Amino acid sequence: QVQLVESGGELVQAGDSLRLSCAASGLTFSSYNMGWFRQAPGKEREFVAAIRWSGRTTYYADSVKGRFTISRDNAKNTVYLQMSSLKREDTAVYYCAARLRRTAAWEYNSWSKYDYWGQGTQVTVSS
Repeated sequence: QVQLVESGGELVQAGDSLRLSCAASGLTFSSYNMGWFRQAPGKEREFVAAIRWSGRTTYYADSVKGRFTISRDNAKNTVYLQMSSLKREDTAVYYCAARLRRTAAWEYNSWSKYDYWGQGTQVTVSS
């Protein structure tokens, strides 16, 4: 079956950097667009970043643009989220998600439009 396993979350200081990884199995990874979302306590799940199957096109939420970088390695079936200049408001559980490529337009920032989800990894930023 399909599995998405996030890792790399931890407690860091404001201003630090952190890299999250999401290892996929049970699917043809290069056929999937990938996204990262996050959910802070008491808040809705929100879009963070997304990347198309080829890796050539990326998308970011305004709140992370310039600080976070999404990338993927199709040979390793892994998508990454490099986070820098972390802020307290980045504290959340981070989830990766996969959506099979389709001919229809991809609503990359809508969590309900993804096919598979990971269990999440906790990122806590202290000041």
